Amino acid sequence: MKNICKIFLQNILLALVLLLVTNVKGQILETDTTLISEVPEFAEEIHSPKQAAIYSAILPGLGQAYNKKYWKIPIIYAGFGALGYFISWNNKNYKVLKLAYGDLTDDDPNTDSYLDLDAAQYYDLDNESERSQFQTGLNKQQDYYRRNRDLMIISTAAFYALNIIDASVDAHLFDFDISEDLTFNWQPAMQSMDDQLIYGFNCKFNF
Repeated sequence: MKNICKIFLQNILLALVLLLVTNVKGQILETDTTLISEVPEFAEEIHSPKQAAIYSAILPGLGQAYNKKYWKIPIIYAGFGALGYFISWNNKNYKVLKLAYGDLTDDDPNTDSYLDLDAAQYYDLDNESERSQFQTGLNKQQDYYRRNRDLMIISTAAFYALNIIDASVDAHLFDFDISEDLTFNWQPAMQSMDDQLIYGFNCKFNF
């Protein structure tokens, strides 16, 4: 009888312990669930490609700073600086040649800015044939510099767009996992099919 009572008490104690553990575990799960549900949605910071693109559209290089790619900022401004220099240089030459061409073709003898050009010394401008050649050369040169200036302006617009695209792409890849877990393993493999052994390679991706 004592053994039966002892076994009965042991079973009751075991049941109480199990109930206590289950209750504690349930409270922990409930507490964890409550804590997770109470975390506001905006607490998780999301790296936004749209925001990066807007930043770079407002100020070139700002999107790269948002992506923490600070080394790209000097490259961007060096590119804009070089393009700006060539736009200015081509535009300056275009204006000089345009003025010289206008002075050469007008009827005013007092307008002779074309004489300041180095090329003028190689022509006898009193000779009608050489004067005509000089005029044709001025016309071609001013068209050349105007075309280069316009091309540099288009290139600047393209470089500005590239700055925005670069910021957006970098933002897309900002949270991309490039850890060592991204692996590709291959190894020899052997498989039996219709009582024949087939040899090959087994590929495994980890991501």
